[in-house]
Amino acid sequence: MKKPLIGTAAALLFAGATALAGAPAATASTTASTTVTSPQAGKVAAVTFAGTVALSNCSGSLVRFPASTANDPALVLSNGHCLESGMPGPGQVVTNQASSRSFTLLNASGGSLGTVKASKMVYGTMTDTDVSIYQLNTTYAAIQSRYGIAPLTVAATHPVQGSSIKVVSGYWKKIYSCSADGFAYRLKEADWTFKDSLRYTSTCNVIGGTSGSPVVDANSGQVVAVNNTINEDGQRCTLNNPCEVDQNGAVTVRRGIGYAQETYIIPACFGTGNKLDLTRAGCTLPRP
Repeated sequence: MKKPLIGTAAALLFAGATALAGAPAATASTTASTTVTSPQAGKVAAVTFAGTVALSNCSGSLVRFPASTANDPALVLSNGHCLESGMPGPGQVVTNQASSRSFTLLNASGGSLGTVKASKMVYGTMTDTDVSIYQLNTTYAAIQSRYGIAPLTVAATHPVQGSSIKVVSGYWKKIYSCSADGFAYRLKEADWTFKDSLRYTSTCNVIGGTSGSPVVDANSGQVVAVNNTINEDGQRCTLNNPCEVDQNGAVTVRRGIGYAQETYIIPACFGTGNKLDLTRAGCTLPRP
């Protein structure tokens, strides 16, 4: 998990570095209850860059939850280690902090449609997972009307071993294709420990700048994880060299293998109006 890149020039210098780093283009529709219909409803189209975003130092995606509505404030998903305030320490959880961060919204081919802007950083941590969620100063409906882009849906179910996945980097305008090889009970990297991490097969050889990329299930078109790291040198449990630790404490090092943090636990922590509520039944995200 590399520290986030600083600008495009720095990113090019680190093109060989690792990360601790869309879904189908479609027109979103709404039901009578104004529930946002997943752009993947019906036949699933090819995964493209539509709905992904580029941050100044990482990748990300415009996302909704299964119960989100068209008039809810839109959300952007990325990594906790991509926060503009720096990487949160072990045990640190940051919530509801003012932010004016900008994100470049992409079309299906990776072209820039324009800039969307945060009103606050809703949630960020590197404890148990590696996630940041920003609330934008606009709604899904307004984004759809202006840019013709629908959000990606975050699946509320655990990803499946062996499933075909795509890691979609808005920063590099690159899509990696591989499979969900399995799941690490614990993934330890330097001072941080992540729980139940998704492990890639070797073709998703992610690099710096891909941090925060949505991991999209190629069959459902839904986001099942957020990309965050890879073992770069074969070292054991060090920065940029995560190791797997099983239930018995046995350590496994997989050089050149990347990982992502599952996102199915996130929807349970958001209620009406896309409002964060860490006390909701079923919410298991770490609390401050």
